[in-house]
Amino acid sequence: MSLSAQAKVLRALQENLIQRVGGDKSIKIDVRVIAATNKNLKQEIAEGRFREDLFHRIAVILIQVPPLNDRREDIPLLINYFVEQISATQAGQKKTFSAEAIDCLKNYDWTGNIRELRNVVERLLILGGAEISKKDVLQFANKL
Repeated sequence: MSLSAQAKVLRALQENLIQRVGGDKSIKIDVRVIAATNKNLKQEIAEGRFREDLFHRIAVILIQVPPLNDRREDIPLLINYFVEQISATQAGQKKTFSAEAIDCLKNYDWTGNIRELRNVVERLLILGGAEISKKDVLQFANKL
């Protein structure tokens, strides 16, 4: 977000007022903000790319979510969740993952975190066999 956009967000949060583009009337707002970033905001502030006053305005409750690589024990649960979700929306046959396939996925370097895992699971559901095997994972999950 540009520094000028950050200033506008800060003003809106401080004054609880916004103005429509091209408008001349202020509109009262009552909002709560939930924000996420993959950036180190302390570093962004130090380098002049993020307003410190905006950071202090929105940093009421900070939640650190570790990367997927730091919580590999969650991968089987996430795979099951994505299988359920994808199967429900695509009306396809619900497939299972072998223990070896899950172990293979647990050992992968998930630089794309949850989004990458979901995409890999979807690809495996589309291209893999009735039970997703380690061979399917090695064949269809790209960099594995």
